[in-house]
Amino acid sequence: MTDIAVDMPWLKTSWQTVQERLADGRFPHALLVTGESGVGKRAWADAVSELLLCTSPLNSEAGAPVACGRCRQCELVAASSHPDVRAFSPEKSRMIRVDQVRSLSEFAVSSPQVAERKVAIIDRADQLNINAANALLKTLEEPAPDFVLLLLQESGRPVLPTIRSRCQVVPLPVPSAGQANEWLTRKVAGLDSENRPSAEQLAKALMLAGNAPRLALEYATGEFPALRDEAFNKFREFMRGQVAVADAAKAFKALGLEDMLWLFEGWAADLARLCAGGQPADPEAGEMLGFLARNNPAWRAHELLDQVRDARAAGGYNVNPELEASRLLIAWRNLMPRKRRG
Repeated sequence: MTDIAVDMPWLKTSWQTVQERLADGRFPHALLVTGESGVGKRAWADAVSELLLCTSPLNSEAGAPVACGRCRQCELVAASSHPDVRAFSPEKSRMIRVDQVRSLSEFAVSSPQVAERKVAIIDRADQLNINAANALLKTLEEPAPDFVLLLLQESGRPVLPTIRSRCQVVPLPVPSAGQANEWLTRKVAGLDSENRPSAEQLAKALMLAGNAPRLALEYATGEFPALRDEAFNKFREFMRGQVAVADAAKAFKALGLEDMLWLFEGWAADLARLCAGGQPADPEAGEMLGFLARNNPAWRAHELLDQVRDARAAGGYNVNPELEASRLLIAWRNLMPRKRRG
């Protein structure tokens, strides 16, 4: 039996909303699930799928329905082999294409194979290309009675207003630092001692992930922190005029386009916070960003954020990550006082 509210207690309120709507027989045909990367949107959607398809739901202590975890439907969902659940996500183009949405539309109007309803998940609905987004509108405007669509959207990544207006929005919050640390510590406890991150590594992973625990787990067990540190070192050297833009850009290219843009976006957001008298989310970058905040108006930070978002929008058109890194680095360097430029 999946109890997402126990495994991820920060999702309790959103999960109770789903339970109440299902119990009242007023579950919507489409949900737009929003939240930061790594807060558990996909795990939440999988749990919703299991609950919607379960043939023998149980009642929780509060009287709300929960999936039994034992019926054939629950077993198929747990094995990721249920024929009445489909998931769609960006492919090599980093966008969800129109042919994927056409496949979803065909699935939506077909008869369920083994369950009473069908569920489709669009993971990263914010990466629907314009043709795919327009094609999805027909399914949203004329929903089949036995079909539920779950669209997952990362915060700050827009979807078409015409899509958003046809869905019920369910925001998923970022957990508290304590909740995130408890979840992450529990997940890494099962790793062998040689591969288990230290408490210091976990703390840094949580800082880099903004307390989004699933993203922090990926960071704590992967290469991102080391690659990020190398990129940050090159960033500081470039800002001081100690290395050429090409050298700094290579370090950012190693991160991959999405992580590179995420890093630049986080620093630009921190710059905006510092300009407004706040504190940076990335304290390691605080000294340099604080210097820039003291020497630039706040609108320069928002100009950087716009440039990062433009780069992300262009990401679906196979842009060159190294060229994008060079362009953004030069934009950052332009914030340095003239006497400090190399």
